[in-house]
Amino acid sequence: MQRHGSFRSKTRQKLSKNYREKGKISISKFFQELEPGDNVVLKADPSFHKGMYFPRFHGKRAIVTGKKGECYIVKINDHDKEKTLIVHPLHLKKVK
Repeated sequence: MQRHGSFRSKTRQKLSKNYREKGKISISKFFQELEPGDNVVLKADPSFHKGMYFPRFHGKRAIVTGKKGECYIVKINDHDKEKTLIVHPLHLKKVK
C-alpha cells in the first residue's frame, strides 16, 4: 500500500514548536560544531526543512560519526537495525 501525501503528514503535534521556542531560528544552534562520537538527540526544528530526518526518528538518541557538507552523519538504532541519517545541525541537540 502506498502512502498518500508527504512524509510530514500526520505530524501536527510531533513537528510543532513549543510556544516559547517560536520565532526566528537560533544562530548558535544553526552553526553548532559537533565532534565524531558526540551523543545527540534528534529534535527537529519544523521551520527549517533542509536536512530534516523522517519523523519516526524524532526524539531518538544518536551518535555523530562524521560530517557531509554542512550536515552531520549520525547513527541510530531503529529497533534491531542500525541506521545512518544525514541531519542538519539545527535538528540536533547535544547530550552530555
